[in-house]
Amino acid sequence: MTTETLIVLVIALAAVALVVVAMLSSRKSKARQVELRERFGPEYDRALEEAENNPRRAERALLSRQRRVERLHINELDDAHRVQFASEWAHAQTRFVDDPSGAVSEAHELIKTVMRARGYPVEDFERRVEDLSVDHANVVQHYRAAHALAEANRSGRADTEELRQALVHYRALFADLLSEPQRMVSEPARPIGGHLREVRRTG
Repeated sequence: MTTETLIVLVIALAAVALVVVAMLSSRKSKARQVELRERFGPEYDRALEEAENNPRRAERALLSRQRRVERLHINELDDAHRVQFASEWAHAQTRFVDDPSGAVSEAHELIKTVMRARGYPVEDFERRVEDLSVDHANVVQHYRAAHALAEANRSGRADTEELRQALVHYRALFADLLSEPQRMVSEPARPIGGHLREVRRTG
C-alpha cells in the first residue's frame, strides 16, 4: 500500500468517524429534548421562548433547574402535615364566601408554607416557579396564573370572578404539592360557586 493510498484511507476513516459521532450526538440531543419536553411540558416551550428559540440554551437552563432541585432536600409530607394543610386550605376556601380577597391572600401564603415544609426555597417567586417546574410541571402554569391574579388583588384590580379563578389555580398546585388525591381539597370548593351566584343575584 502506497503512502498516498494510506493517507486517503485515513482521511476516509476519519470522515466516517466524524459522521458517526455527529449522528450519535444528534440522536443523544433529540433523546434529551424528548426527555425534557416530557418532564417540563409547557414550561419547555416557555424556556424556549425565553431563549429566543435557541433549543440548546433553553435545555441548558432547564437542566440547570433540574440539577439545582436535585441538590435540595425535597421531602414528602407526612400524614399529619397533609391533614393539617388540608384543613387550612378548607378554611381559606370557606373564607371566600365573606372575604374573597382575604381568602386568596391566605391561599397564597399557605402555598408558600407547604413549599417550605417540603424543602423548597420560597424567597423569590420566579425561583419558586422554576424549582416547582422540575417535579410539578403540570401545575406550574396554574401557579403563574394565580400569582398574577393575586398581584391584581393586592392592588385592588381583581373582581370576585378573578379571585375565584385565583383560588382554583392555587388549588391545583396545592393538591399536587400534597401528593394526595384531589378529593382532599376539592370538596370544600363548592361554597365559591354558590357565593358567586349570590353576588350575581344581588348585583
